[in-house]
Amino acid sequence: MKSVEQPWNVWTKEEFIQQFGGLYEHSAWVAEQVWEHKPFAGLQEMLDRMNEVVEASGRDKQLELLRQHPDLGSRIQMSEHSQSEQAGAGLTNLSADQYERLSRGNSEYIATYSFPFILAVKGKTADQILAALEARLGQPEDEEFATALQQVQIIVGLRLREWASRHGVSV
Repeated sequence: MKSVEQPWNVWTKEEFIQQFGGLYEHSAWVAEQVWEHKPFAGLQEMLDRMNEVVEASGRDKQLELLRQHPDLGSRIQMSEHSQSEQAGAGLTNLSADQYERLSRGNSEYIATYSFPFILAVKGKTADQILAALEARLGQPEDEEFATALQQVQIIVGLRLREWASRHGVSV
């Protein structure tokens, strides 16, 4: 039997979405659908349900989800999560050469795959990110699509762990 003692199990749908709707970049629909599956014994179970919702959503919806992510190192408006993650990886302080390589790589990647390069950047340096981008360019489309979705799930897991840490909850 699942415990309803966890706060997220008694929140209204609006409260749930307010807390977790931003885990996926501009894609609160994942949290909306996951809310229907409560109660969750813990945050890991909720994260597993989120992964299942994305996996079951179909390729068109997954592509839409991928396209919500900003280009790494871009200087456009992005979510607070993305701003913090990119700043932590040094992407807001790129040298002119690094910025040019990243900009050129992002453009080539989008032209090749029709969605932005997605990488969980937490704990990575700008040079590691550039190397990953350059290594992934040229991968078969289906393989790269799956890799991008895996990276989204890693990002969401990191964001959920950060949320749990701020709220004194274990994942």
